[in-house]
Amino acid sequence: MALPVGPGGEQDAARMPSVERLLTSNAGYAAARAQLDNARPSQHLAVVTCMDARIDVFAALGLNLGESHVIRNAGGRVTDDVLRSLAISCNLLDVNAVVVMQHTKCGLAGITDAELQERTGAELDFFSISDHGHALREDIDLLAAKPYLAPLKVIAGFVFNTETGVIDDVVRWERPPAD
Repeated sequence: MALPVGPGGEQDAARMPSVERLLTSNAGYAAARAQLDNARPSQHLAVVTCMDARIDVFAALGLNLGESHVIRNAGGRVTDDVLRSLAISCNLLDVNAVVVMQHTKCGLAGITDAELQERTGAELDFFSISDHGHALREDIDLLAAKPYLAPLKVIAGFVFNTETGVIDDVVRWERPPAD
């Protein structure tokens, strides 16, 4: 088996995950795990957040397994795939609240899509973030405007501080009551 070569030319086994370790850990998890038969989150909540490994979504928000759907991507932005997942969460699995949670020191903050396209070689929309407040408002407006997300009653926009673990409640939207 070939190991990845590190920046200094040396092979770097520490940077490669051990599949065997993952499977061994899973055996212990499976033996002790709570049996959840329902895919519906008991808190009727979905969280959209960044894939950043520094964010323990369940711990940061005081959630337990089975209480929330968690949708992760680079930047915690509302993309077409997030919309697809939320359409299912809202219309089939009783979700009525969404938290969109970005974070400080994000790799998508302070960089442009053009720079990311150049660095990655991928001609994609990366949804870079120049200002968290603006990006959160943009994403929440997008969610609120989708007719197929009508079951949503509350959408909140948070920024998680990766140094302190503190969450800043930046913006909220609530569906007006029906007449």
